[in-house]
Amino acid sequence: MPHHPDVTNPSPTAPDTTLPRPPRPRPRSHEQRLLAPALARMLPGADGPPAPGAVRAAFALWLTAAAAGVFMTAADGLPLLPFLPLHMAVCSAAVLVAVRMRRGDRWARWVLACGLGATGTLSLTAWAGNSPGWPPGVADVLAGAGCVLHLAAALTATVLMFRPAANAWFRAVHHR
Repeated sequence: MPHHPDVTNPSPTAPDTTLPRPPRPRPRSHEQRLLAPALARMLPGADGPPAPGAVRAAFALWLTAAAAGVFMTAADGLPLLPFLPLHMAVCSAAVLVAVRMRRGDRWARWVLACGLGATGTLSLTAWAGNSPGWPPGVADVLAGAGCVLHLAAALTATVLMFRPAANAWFRAVHHR
């Protein structure tokens, strides 16, 4: 076969000058099959019926409400600085209680609804009643947007936690 000058054809006896590639990691299917059930056994409520969409959505909305509450406090700036540690503690507690609600603890659903849904709504509407004046500054607009998002997420999550499918799931998880 004739040799074309533009095409290089390494001879089998020529030394390989390329750098060796590290071996690719191989999937460990055996370990993956053992890991998922072990993690599922460690999570309370994981062996019961799966949570309905209303409970999963309520959980996501409680996390959104907590994040919006932190954002609102941070955007409001210096006037709320003394209350920042308290507000951060309340938002952290809300996340922890929301995790327990997501796992099926009925008490957590009531704490979120009564403790944070009702009293949080009242305190935020009182906060929103303190109008910053006109025209509002950028910080006022951001804090107001955080307040609206916080209220909308908390109220929607409260409604979702008491939908018929959620009620049935909480009863089923409680009786296992």
